[in-house]
Amino acid sequence: MIDVIIAGGGPTGLMLAAELRLHGVRAVVLERDAEPTTVVRSLGMHVRSIEVLDQRGLLERFLAVGRTFRHGGYFAGIAKEWPPRMDTAHGYVLGVPQPVTERLLAEHATEAGAEIRRGCELVGLSQDEDGVTVELADGTRLRSRWLVGCDGGRSTVRKLLGVGFPGEPSRSETLLGVMELTAAPDEVAAVTAEVRRTQLRFGVGPVGDGDGLYRVVVPAAGVADDRTVPPTIEEFRQQLRATAGTDFGVHSPRWLSRFGDATRLAERYRVGRVLLAGDAAHVHPPLGGQGLNLGIQDAFNLGWKLAAQVRGWAPANLLDTYQAERRPVAADVLANTRAQTELMSLEPGPRAVRRLLAELMDFEEVNRYLIEKITAVSVRYDVGGGHELVGRRLRDVRLERGHLYGLMHSGRGLLLDRTGGLSVAGWTDRVDHVVDAGAELDVPALLLRPDGHVAWVGDDQRELVDRLSRWFGSAAG
Repeated sequence: MIDVIIAGGGPTGLMLAAELRLHGVRAVVLERDAEPTTVVRSLGMHVRSIEVLDQRGLLERFLAVGRTFRHGGYFAGIAKEWPPRMDTAHGYVLGVPQPVTERLLAEHATEAGAEIRRGCELVGLSQDEDGVTVELADGTRLRSRWLVGCDGGRSTVRKLLGVGFPGEPSRSETLLGVMELTAAPDEVAAVTAEVRRTQLRFGVGPVGDGDGLYRVVVPAAGVADDRTVPPTIEEFRQQLRATAGTDFGVHSPRWLSRFGDATRLAERYRVGRVLLAGDAAHVHPPLGGQGLNLGIQDAFNLGWKLAAQVRGWAPANLLDTYQAERRPVAADVLANTRAQTELMSLEPGPRAVRRLLAELMDFEEVNRYLIEKITAVSVRYDVGGGHELVGRRLRDVRLERGHLYGLMHSGRGLLLDRTGGLSVAGWTDRVDHVVDAGAELDVPALLLRPDGHVAWVGDDQRELVDRLSRWFGSAAG
């Protein structure tokens, strides 16, 4: 029997598969499309996702093919300087097109031992107390202990489960594509800059290094009855003329797509042995570039918990903390994208509020607060009271032996001990113990979960044992 079937081979599903494999869990990814997508819906990663890559030893791969940026404009497109003194060793945005991200994550998952099956569409499922049976479009049936739906905003898994997806439908739509232009680059840049003074849902910019391709974003005329049907190049020409006064001579499209501004959140992230992650659990407008990042971080939270369940050492209710922790984060993202949508309206009232917020963002504290929200640096899980670090992720602090994240590639828990007097005896199969007095932290010791969030701070062995039991189950032997 397969341990975990993952429906959907996008960034969320691939990250989850790799996380499960770190713990020896057999993971099979079922992807409907026979070939990897070429559609560039996301252009990069924010701070927390960059940290996730670093924690698993993947960051160098991404840095080799991406570009780093330290500019603002991520909250409602309000251009401000990148805030100083962010609590991270990675204070930048990493520009990597989504197809490249998926390729690198697929390579990582495959290297870890995950199986990726393309051209496999899930059309049915049933579950009992021992596992889940899935049916594929070709009539094949597969059996697994668990199933995770990472199959996007139109998730088949979510629909088969009957999980509600309340929220707001799309009120507006945007066309997105990559194509060639006949207009001169200087003209394109000048017109784009002028139009974006009032229309922030518009953009025309080069893709790649001098290959003549442009990424075009332009408001649609309305909301399509079926957004699975891509727009035509003629629709782009019409909307470009309506918005910019010129169609730039667009031709020879490589791909064309459309997206709406629907905002929805799944009522539940788990039904029995089936869970939801990524866009299957939440959809929202792409403002701030949070969607892909939110899904990767879902997978990072879920992976070790589901692995613990499969491996048999999960404490009671550990898997329930996935929804308890990640659903509020998604709700906050939905809220901030709703706010950004209003701020980008062309109506007089929202434009006045936008001007006021732009003035407030000149205060460093306001600017940093909003960007840390967008980049997920400020996320804090409710794991109990205590020290201010408890529940937060920890930045990559310097140690005598190097850097913290370099010790987290295995996906295990970690006790960072500056006292040398603590012990993880009974949990050494799940938790590493590092004695290092050089940590740049003013705490005696802290316990990190596999996802890098702090579970405990202190120097009392009895308290430590209590937290080890809570997050890593009963002591062995």
